[in-house]
Amino acid sequence: MEKFRLAVDLYRKYRSALGCGLATLLTVGGESVFSNAVFQCPCNKTWNQTYGLMFLLVPTLVLFILGYLVRTRTWRLLTNCCKQGCYHESCNACLQSSKCFWQLSCSVASLPLTWMAMALLEGTYYVCAGSGIRKIAQPLCSAIADNDTKKLENCINLMPRVPCKESDLLSEMQTFPKVLKAQSQVLGWSLIAVVIICLMIGAIASQCCSPVGFRQLNFWKIYMKQEEENFKKEAKEHAAELAKQNVKCFFMPPSDAKNTSIPYTPSLDNWKEISSLYTFPDEKYYSLLHKCANKTNFENKS
Repeated sequence: MEKFRLAVDLYRKYRSALGCGLATLLTVGGESVFSNAVFQCPCNKTWNQTYGLMFLLVPTLVLFILGYLVRTRTWRLLTNCCKQGCYHESCNACLQSSKCFWQLSCSVASLPLTWMAMALLEGTYYVCAGSGIRKIAQPLCSAIADNDTKKLENCINLMPRVPCKESDLLSEMQTFPKVLKAQSQVLGWSLIAVVIICLMIGAIASQCCSPVGFRQLNFWKIYMKQEEENFKKEAKEHAAELAKQNVKCFFMPPSDAKNTSIPYTPSLDNWKEISSLYTFPDEKYYSLLHKCANKTNFENKS
């Protein structure tokens, strides 16, 4: 039992890191499955570039958007922002929101960049896309053409078939897949290096610009976590009690009811009143049932 409690405590303590690690592993595994099982380069002049870039960039964009959607901070920043606006007295709040959005974007970018880096290190997508881009193909073909224009054009025309390693390619072109893969891996390692350097600079800058000391900053993080947990607990209990009172009030018979021994059933108008769509237009009420219960309670008192 003690070991189980220890495991639970460790999970609670490091669940954020475990979640990030699991998401990263799933991203790496998904990229590997896509590149080996799903991706099939068409080896066509028209489609190579588009097909390769789609597999390289679209999953990156999807992961980036999903990263925003699943984070609570996104909705905390966006909720009611259109009504609040950026007035003169709230410029500081807008500045803080912009800072939070930048921090959120940096956090969201981890999985998309992981996909991009792994895809470039794998090289499959880049080899396919690069073979269909003339600006990438021309330097490779120029190296084997020896100023022969006809041979250069022939090489560029055959370039889209390089990923499929067809037998009718020029003998000098057999090494092109390796060259393209090497270019892809150089880009991948460069991306990783740039990201790590940016992370290091960002971490150092945020610590240097912190308005409080190290221990106070740690205390603030612990406090915010505890505050959120206690707020959820108290909010759940309060919401349950309020909902119970409102439902009880809705089914409460009116003060002028003649026979109170029979359970009261609300009228058809009352049922219609709580069955409409509610868009939260009134800050006093959280639902139509809440509004109806308060009106009924007021009428009974009067």
